[in-house]
Amino acid sequence: MLNVAIIGPGLVGGALIEQLAAHLQSPRFAGLPIAVVGLINSKKMAVSEAPFAASDLGDWKSRILGSAAPDADLAQFADRLAKLASPSVVVDCTSSDAVAELYPQWLAKGLHIATPNKKAFSNDLSLFRRIQELSGSPQGPSVYHEATVGAGLPVLSTLSDLVRTGDRIVKIEGIFSGTLSYLFNNFSAPGATQKFSECVAVAKASGYTEPDPRDDLNGMDVARKVAILGRVAGYGLGTDTLAIENIVPEALRGVASADEFMSRLPEFDDHFAQLNGEALATGSVLRYVGCVDGASAQGSVKLTRYPLDHPFASLKGSDNIIAFTTERFPNPLIVQGAGAGAAVTAFGIFSDLIKICERFGAGTK
Repeated sequence: MLNVAIIGPGLVGGALIEQLAAHLQSPRFAGLPIAVVGLINSKKMAVSEAPFAASDLGDWKSRILGSAAPDADLAQFADRLAKLASPSVVVDCTSSDAVAELYPQWLAKGLHIATPNKKAFSNDLSLFRRIQELSGSPQGPSVYHEATVGAGLPVLSTLSDLVRTGDRIVKIEGIFSGTLSYLFNNFSAPGATQKFSECVAVAKASGYTEPDPRDDLNGMDVARKVAILGRVAGYGLGTDTLAIENIVPEALRGVASADEFMSRLPEFDDHFAQLNGEALATGSVLRYVGCVDGASAQGSVKLTRYPLDHPFASLKGSDNIIAFTTERFPNPLIVQGAGAGAAVTAFGIFSDLIKICERFGAGTK
């Protein structure tokens, strides 16, 4: 049995709990020995030697992490998991730097890790390499983080297979932000009439953006994903080494609030209209793209023009698209689909849990 313990059962963690609870009740998964034994949020925690029942998982806020549950203590949580007889995996559903820095400690205790948290894999390179060292043994603890890039899309697994089979990476290029995909698919298209500020307002009202859209438009989320791809490809990239184009107008980068930013963004509609008009005049559209260049081992994040017949130009909605150009795939291998959202991110984590289960099996520590 693979014990699963979830840190941060919020939006994504809650979706994962729903999927795992459904798994427990489905005869299709009868042969898959995965059980939830631990939950912890900012206030309460619970670790059990016996798996939580599907009915308890269905009402975990009151039945598992209710007022009677012990106060949250992440160190105790990890210690108790490490003492369980069957192998345990910690699922970090936070976006916390502090939690990510604990990964080496957990690996040293023999705990596996599955996570959508990008911080451990895009922050300090020494942390990334330490995690690699501790999870590099075939029989040792493992780390899976497919959901850090593209949510449930098979992006990192595809890249890993290319690298491990000896293919040479020429270029990795993609639209990695569902928010920015939505914005430019609607703003920069032949016949589109919405102003840029109007597109941002609709995206914000629809829940596509962060509460402060500048957190999307500054490119840092895309930069983290590009850094992760570069590192998996074998390059020592970091957000501090990438050329990142921040498309937030400079005059608005320091305004006090998201509301002020949104109220003043129309002042810069002419700027974005000019960029878009210049692209359309050449038969192209604007797309916000991250890139890893295999020849230079460098990366970039920028607003780029693509001709109308390019796959990036025909993208719809908020989908992600990633193109791998390699020695074996001179015509790029393309992965495309929903790259954001709680359900698909939880799916990506769930698939990693299955990989850990299949790799190590019940009774292995």
